[in-house]
Amino acid sequence: MELTSFPFRAMGSPCEIRLHGASRESAWAVASQAIAEVGRLERKFSRYQETSLATRINRSAGDPAGVEVDDETATLLDYAATAFRESGGLFDISSGVLRRAWNFRSGRIPGREEVEALLPLVGWGRVRWQRPRVALPLAGMELDFGGYVKEYAADRAAALCRQHGAAHGLVDLGGDLAVVGPHPDGAPWRIGIRHPREPGSAMATVALGSGGLASSGDYERCLIVDGRRYAHVLDPRTGWPVSGLAAVSVAAEHCLVAGTASTVAMLKGPVAGPAWLDRLGLPNVRMDAQGRMGGSLAPAAARRAARSSKRRLRPREPAAARARR
Repeated sequence: MELTSFPFRAMGSPCEIRLHGASRESAWAVASQAIAEVGRLERKFSRYQETSLATRINRSAGDPAGVEVDDETATLLDYAATAFRESGGLFDISSGVLRRAWNFRSGRIPGREEVEALLPLVGWGRVRWQRPRVALPLAGMELDFGGYVKEYAADRAAALCRQHGAAHGLVDLGGDLAVVGPHPDGAPWRIGIRHPREPGSAMATVALGSGGLASSGDYERCLIVDGRRYAHVLDPRTGWPVSGLAAVSVAAEHCLVAGTASTVAMLKGPVAGPAWLDRLGLPNVRMDAQGRMGGSLAPAAARRAARSSKRRLRPREPAAARARR
């Protein structure tokens, strides 16, 4: 079977669908359906498009009647509510309003008063959501589907490929991946995980035969001011960028779950984030701001180094206490 790649651009990212097929024409017949689906979701959920449903919801802020939504949107809102609850309020799709203060292309850090002025507009707990109607009670509030719709789109594109007869392929939406199926010989896809500090290099290589993989980090859309890096991942409780973890990649049954988990881990920080991922049993690889790697998907040498580092940092027992034992 022939492996064909179909590059395209969507959701502000370079994207690609790779399919094994009898011919390029047959593969394109499938890939074109998936690409059209990604485009549909972008037009529907992008807050940057004037005619999108997301824009209509945000423009209704302050109107107690809110907006009635379709079943697909309702499912995504239910997911957002669940993710908010399970993350302890860290995954919050109402926090996109903080972008009014944080422009990561401006080269400037907002004043604390600018950020704090927006915090009353942040909080999923303020959103009135009861199927099929969502209402944003305060004028100026927003919902930002961008934090998870790309991962959802990757899953939808992969599912459409399978529905149209493809059994072997990969969907890549700007680094958020969903597997259509392994290579024809059963071999998994080999995925290079971007190194957060060395452009063009991989910090790990992951074998992916099914499911999805998503990454989050402080290396894209970040600010570096006076030598300090400000990540684009913002804590909805404070309005300020997270710190401590440089990158997190997570594998899961669905790209949507992988993306949510990687974001929540970044928000939880360098100690609680990895512990939370490991407790959930989600395969992952991560790197902290000091360059230390960990996770079940990290290279073996990096895992050994991380364990050794933990042992060195562990307080030594006084010799007298050891002698008494």
